[in-house]
Amino acid sequence: MKINLLKITGLSAAIVLLNSPAFSMNSEWKGTRGFLNEHMRSAGFLLQKNVTGTVVDDSGLPVPGAGIKNQATGKATVTDGNGKFSIEASEGQVLRFTYIGYDTQDITVGQSSVINVKFAVSKNTNLKEVTVVAIGYGTQGIKETTSAVGHAGVEDFRQSGSRNPLDLIQGKIAGLNLTRPGGSNPNSNVSVQLRGSVTVSGSRSPLFVIDGIPGGNPDLLQQDDIASIDVLKDGSGAAIYGTSANAGVILITTKKGKAGPGVFEYSSYLRKEYLQSRPDYLTADEYREKIASGQIKQQNFGSSTDFYNDLINHDNLSQNHNLSFSGGTDKTNYRASLNYRDLEGISKENGREEYTLRLNVNQKGLDDRLNIQMNLVTNFNRANLLGGGGWESESAKNPTLSNFNPDGSYRFDLTSTNEYARLFQETSYRKQQTTSGDVKADLDIIKGLKASIFGSVVRNSYLDGQYRLKASENSVENTDFPNGGYAYRGNFLSQAYAVEPTLNYTNTFAQKHNITALAGYSYRYYMEERADMSNRGFINDLFHEDNISQGAALGVGKATMSSNKNDNTLIAFFGRVNYAFDNKYLVQFILRREGSSKFGANYKWGNFPAVSAGWNITEESFMKNIPFVNYLKLRAGYGVTGNAPTDNNLSRVTLGGGGKYLYPDGNYYETYGPDRNPNPNLRWERKQEANIGLDFTLLNSRLTGSIDVYKRTTKDLLDLYTTPQPPFVRNTIQTNVGQISSKGIELGLSYMVIKNDNFSWNMDATASTLSNKLDSYSNDVYKVKYITRGDIGGAGALGQAFAIFEGGKIGEFYGKRFAGFTPEGKWLFYNRNGEKVLNNQINISLNDLNTTDLAVIGNAIPKYYASWTNSFTYKNFDLRIFLRGKFGFDVLNTTALTYANKTWSGNLLRSTFDKYKDINDTYMYSDYYIESGSFVKLDEVTLGYNFKFKNKYIRKLRLYATGQNLGTITGYTGNDPDFIQDNGIGNEIDGKSLGIDTRGPYPSTRSFVIGLNVGF
Repeated sequence: MKINLLKITGLSAAIVLLNSPAFSMNSEWKGTRGFLNEHMRSAGFLLQKNVTGTVVDDSGLPVPGAGIKNQATGKATVTDGNGKFSIEASEGQVLRFTYIGYDTQDITVGQSSVINVKFAVSKNTNLKEVTVVAIGYGTQGIKETTSAVGHAGVEDFRQSGSRNPLDLIQGKIAGLNLTRPGGSNPNSNVSVQLRGSVTVSGSRSPLFVIDGIPGGNPDLLQQDDIASIDVLKDGSGAAIYGTSANAGVILITTKKGKAGPGVFEYSSYLRKEYLQSRPDYLTADEYREKIASGQIKQQNFGSSTDFYNDLINHDNLSQNHNLSFSGGTDKTNYRASLNYRDLEGISKENGREEYTLRLNVNQKGLDDRLNIQMNLVTNFNRANLLGGGGWESESAKNPTLSNFNPDGSYRFDLTSTNEYARLFQETSYRKQQTTSGDVKADLDIIKGLKASIFGSVVRNSYLDGQYRLKASENSVENTDFPNGGYAYRGNFLSQAYAVEPTLNYTNTFAQKHNITALAGYSYRYYMEERADMSNRGFINDLFHEDNISQGAALGVGKATMSSNKNDNTLIAFFGRVNYAFDNKYLVQFILRREGSSKFGANYKWGNFPAVSAGWNITEESFMKNIPFVNYLKLRAGYGVTGNAPTDNNLSRVTLGGGGKYLYPDGNYYETYGPDRNPNPNLRWERKQEANIGLDFTLLNSRLTGSIDVYKRTTKDLLDLYTTPQPPFVRNTIQTNVGQISSKGIELGLSYMVIKNDNFSWNMDATASTLSNKLDSYSNDVYKVKYITRGDIGGAGALGQAFAIFEGGKIGEFYGKRFAGFTPEGKWLFYNRNGEKVLNNQINISLNDLNTTDLAVIGNAIPKYYASWTNSFTYKNFDLRIFLRGKFGFDVLNTTALTYANKTWSGNLLRSTFDKYKDINDTYMYSDYYIESGSFVKLDEVTLGYNFKFKNKYIRKLRLYATGQNLGTITGYTGNDPDFIQDNGIGNEIDGKSLGIDTRGPYPSTRSFVIGLNVGF
């Protein structure tokens, strides 16, 4: 075809001239102008303009990777990470918007150069197919990801009233293991582990990124403000965060403002907790019967006291109220929320009251090329820390004693603490404020190129206070200042700053080649400081801890005072490139180079690369004739991440006090000397991880799921090793030596069983396996045969429960093998030859495994985790039933070990006189007290009703009722196995160790919630 460029150019010039103001005001040229314009349209020559806009999903969230095609010219592009696009088109031409799982939309270009599109989910689409997930410094459609990412949205969250954001997703993401060793204590934390232990002494917790803030504080989050939680599970995705991401990354996105009329949301719930189970000790009457029958040789003091029950707050009632309002235009929009929460524990004097204020503002400018987003949130809380403990001592007291003397005063003795009296004679609290602010500015420089800068500040401060009255047991029994009050005050401040500028580039070439690139810089600075002081010997209780200098101990040098401050800096350069060919073949490359002040002079910097690839198999022509397979993608990835120690200055010589000595001037002064060996070679732990995954949608999109297989190895483990003196100044050094590994399989499924106009039934299930090993712990310089962990505690000074050898599994109980009792009730154990021998004939040394009589007697890490959710709707009703369990692990029942042995002088378990009746010997650690901890729990049942209103004032109203922890099926005879620590390597964390059922855990509770959600 021959084109006359001169004619085209001339015709175009004529149209421009005729549309100029000089001609447009002359009616004589109107016909000519119309003829020429029409002629151009019919000839296919249209004036092109740059059409821009944003594509969002049905909930208003940006859709990255959506396709836009000009049906007339064939030009195409895709949306960037914020759902924005730019394409050339002319007035009258049709743009087609497509994305898997959503209805295709054809929109004709009008006079405006801005087109904003809101997708609607296709009728036969499972919502999980069109999920958008956070991947760090951006988002992706779930079908575009090449790494292992777990996602939970509002529709997946648990509805039992969360104390911590992670409570919302317990059992919802395969491989993410959450445990509450503190039970339902409102001031306890969640223990988090992803895909097994990756360190011996470093941080086990994943990195939290909240609205882009690295290391964000989950305490600032309320359940009604959270939009989604995403988990970067493997190294190929987490490498974008480098040394902070060894244990994985949890990205939490809060709800944001959207354009539209003003919207008000109010949600509230009330929760009541009831004691679900308690240790099975003798009652006072049963105890007296055992004394009378001669089965125990103790004294009957004549009272009948349920010490355990006296600590229970039977009147507990927790409440939560959240009010949010949002709205605005496409240029300026906002969302703000106010939250009040009052949590009361099942224990007396154990609660938490807090207020949270949150504001999000989005502002566009410069013809929509600039977008500024701001988030500001602050939380004020007061925690009552006095109660929540004392369960062991109160359970094990002689129940014929009383909390009171005959005259009504509190009874004290020197062998135990009157925990009931403490609740009325002492105070212990924390007043805390946490504030976070962040601003992000995005500027579209040219088509496909965007510059961003993000800055954040997180400030956390709290004041701790304690006071013990003059009449309290602690004061009465103090030998230095008897009957003088005690006061303590401590304060803490931390500040974290982050600045992260980035460049993003997105483009599509030849309609089939799509590339997205990210380059950025990260600067983080963290500082914390604290001060503590205590004093004793107050002559009155008027001021408590508010006039702490008045105590008598200060004048004689027996008051205490301490303070410290430390900081660290981390900087990084990072990049990520994503390439897709024809939506079939996907590849992602990541590189992060990071430097930290925490490490030695020779290893300040480290590189953390990653690569992953995906193959959308269903885009291949050979899959078109397999109708039951709607979507199939194969993923594979490899990535390197790092881990830093929790403490600062471990690579440097630091000075410590050596005590106060008399100087020649007659005064006493502190002396100083080196208290740490320097290590210029101290460096990051490095985790190398490979992951292979398969994502699928089958059976007309009724069944969706993913399966992942992974293997991770952490090298250069950080720990403290013994050093010779000389040449070293101190006898230990922090260094990198060992290697730890884990492997497993993860499965997530969602199945739409039934869906029609009135009824639906959907099932979601997760399952995972885990195997964790300590591959090595020695090298040519530092030799360690094994490490022991897990203090058993209780009576008998029984040492530690775990021994971990090189090449051995994490969590292995090492101990004696029970062989029975002698006729006199003395312990018998098997020696290494299988012979029954007395305890004094057992070789308990672990230095030589060929001669020791100790053996592996169990493993505390669950082999399998599983959860199963059934969600039903019938007209306006909805019902959710959630079960979860842990399987294939063992627990050391230390309650039975100590309190099912008649040697104990206080109260005893009922099992002392049946299951453990043959014992007539001292306390002993062996497999006799190792039990299977496997369980299945009916964790949540929620029934709700959605009211429908035909007015413009109330958009929605939902009432619901939830029961939590309704029942547990287990063969374990101790405390609730769900609250026993199941992660780590045995180190004590908040008083809990892996696999050890402590003798006084916070009570297991069953709770009932009534809630309301209403929208105006």
